[in-house]
Amino acid sequence: MTPHLPTELIRSLSKLDHFDPKAFQSVHESGDQLVSVHMNPGKPILKDGNWPTEIKEPPFKISDKVPWSEDAYYLSSRPSFTLDPLFHAGLYYVQEASGMFVSFAIKKTTDLTQNLRILDLCAAPGGKSTMLQSLISEESLLVSNEVIKSRVPVLYQNMTKWGFANGIITNNDPVHFKKLSGFFDIILIDAPCSGSGLFRKDPEAAKTWSMDLVQLCCQRQRRILSDVWESLKEDGLLIYSTCSYSKEENEDILDMIFQQYPCISINLSPDPSWNIVETESKKSGAYGYRFYPDKVLGEGFFLSVIQKKQPVGYNRKTKIGRNPRRVSLSIEKQICSWVDEKSLNYIYVGESIHALPDTILYEFETLKNNLYLKKAGIRIGKPGENELIPDHELALANFLKYDSGCMELSKPEALRFLRGEPFEFSSIEKGWKPVRYLGQPMGWVKLIEKRMNNYYPKSWRIRQ
Repeated sequence: MTPHLPTELIRSLSKLDHFDPKAFQSVHESGDQLVSVHMNPGKPILKDGNWPTEIKEPPFKISDKVPWSEDAYYLSSRPSFTLDPLFHAGLYYVQEASGMFVSFAIKKTTDLTQNLRILDLCAAPGGKSTMLQSLISEESLLVSNEVIKSRVPVLYQNMTKWGFANGIITNNDPVHFKKLSGFFDIILIDAPCSGSGLFRKDPEAAKTWSMDLVQLCCQRQRRILSDVWESLKEDGLLIYSTCSYSKEENEDILDMIFQQYPCISINLSPDPSWNIVETESKKSGAYGYRFYPDKVLGEGFFLSVIQKKQPVGYNRKTKIGRNPRRVSLSIEKQICSWVDEKSLNYIYVGESIHALPDTILYEFETLKNNLYLKKAGIRIGKPGENELIPDHELALANFLKYDSGCMELSKPEALRFLRGEPFEFSSIEKGWKPVRYLGQPMGWVKLIEKRMNNYYPKSWRIRQ
């Protein structure tokens, strides 16, 4: 379906020097659809962009590399991701290519060898958070926040699949972060916007677009920035992005930031061959980077990086973290039969046992005391009467031991597992078993004599 582009949008964009209305309308009328993915470095499977020879039927074919992002590729066609067990195992994430420019911005401006505290403020469904977690060190902290409660489950699912222990998911309004004065080194705000950059992917959205919607989004964007600015440390980086073409939601927002706060703009200097349009505000001098589908292989996107130049005071309302309750040596011994990682700490969060890097334990306790946490590190499981009951998060963790008694499944068996159905098995050894496909764990089953219990989460099960 070809979107009917709003006349008011074309008229407003025609005022911009770099805008080509004919090429812009032509690419929208073409009906072309791009599909792109970024791979999970914690579960590496591609070798120089190629599938290993032992995988006879790869789940997708790669057509080219996304130039501004590592481990990211365009696909030659869109496969059925739902019917690919490797997708459910978290080996890759399906993400629009222009949005992957966030990874270039981070690498260009940040020393990734340092222990960082990063906030992805508007994180659902999780594409940018999974990319950020792929870039930072395992000793760093990523907080993935989602304001809208109904969008938290999909964020939780995608971050769980990604399998890293240094992530925390929160469900908070931006104003709640004011309590964490100067806490974050980097804040990414992929702001709620009018969505004009995604009309090719969602033609119906073009019918509801209006300048009134743009103005409503501008007000929301200004409030979000005002609420979260205090939690960014001095010299910290604010990465602001939208999937809107409107100047009011992009360059004008940057001018507002520069008018209200001491800061400087970071010039990213992307490769000219990428055809990304660089803008520089006449008011503030702030640099912005625009993606147009008639110029790049991607959808509409805008990004800017700003460095805060403002001292941050101590907030007396911040509740400081305490030492968490750690597990006993006997329980840690049970955990180590499944876990291939020495640098993790195992602590109680309620009745559950969670694994987090030692470097973020203080931060975890501070966040727990000030925000609404929905996920913390990797949930290992719960102590039962006679055994440790493993959690689904552990099965998808990147530190699960490869030789932890896994059951290797064929693709038909893997799809049965993902539907929550039993499958044939020959093992006579009772107990908890991770199941995997092509060597990649997907979840747990429990063998009880001649019976199998499938513990793949009910809300995750595929229905096709």
